[in-house]
Amino acid sequence: MKLKALIVDDEYPARQELRYALSEFDNVEIVGEAANAQEALALIKALDYQVIFLDISMPGMNGLELGAAIQDLPRQPQVIFVTAYDEYAVRAFEVNAVDYLLKPVEHTRLKKAIDKVVRITQESMAASEAAAAGEADAPHNGSQGAQPAGQIKIDRIPAEKQGKTVLVAESDIIYAFTEQDYIYVKTFADKLFTRFTLKELEARLNPAVFFRTHRCYLVNLHKVREIVPFFNGTYNLVVEDKENSEVPVSRAQAKKLRKILGF
Repeated sequence: MKLKALIVDDEYPARQELRYALSEFDNVEIVGEAANAQEALALIKALDYQVIFLDISMPGMNGLELGAAIQDLPRQPQVIFVTAYDEYAVRAFEVNAVDYLLKPVEHTRLKKAIDKVVRITQESMAASEAAAAGEADAPHNGSQGAQPAGQIKIDRIPAEKQGKTVLVAESDIIYAFTEQDYIYVKTFADKLFTRFTLKELEARLNPAVFFRTHRCYLVNLHKVREIVPFFNGTYNLVVEDKENSEVPVSRAQAKKLRKILGF
């Protein structure tokens, strides 16, 4: 997969430096540059970018405001902030940024951010293909909504443990999460690798119980012990595993969570 990328920075040397750094990645194709947010917004509306490398401090509309504007577009490229300032990190993730890199950008951090975008893009494409296949296979007669003959649905998720495939009951899954390009399910004492994407798990698990708190987390609400306020309207959920782990809730999902729980 080759990502179509846009660089947005009001300083020409900074754009050139980032362009040079990105030239080391075969899976990134820079197809545009913009010196301000207004110019970038016009390009984003015209072309289908997968990722935008976005500065924050710019004249006129700043990078955070552009990131918020992107959320209202029908096509939403992934955003990686590249800035000299570290104080905007929390606000950056409020507009669903994939990553937040500080200048000068380290190769390792840049690679990690690009890998995240690749993974998210692949998940999105797989979900779209699955939805299209489901529509194509849907019955067009009076049997709509009926379960296909011979199809069995069980409330267990296959996962790997010590070289074996185990079937984990939905009720034992405390949360599922992304870590270094892999997806895991967490039970009380174990962290188990699974070959599903988070979108696939979200579709497979009971939607009345499992809630997508964040781009990288899906949590069993029956296993939440405490709700801890965090920055700018976000939360951390303390869950009932052995480690009393904390699961983040993004600002956008926090509103939905409060509605679900009634607080």
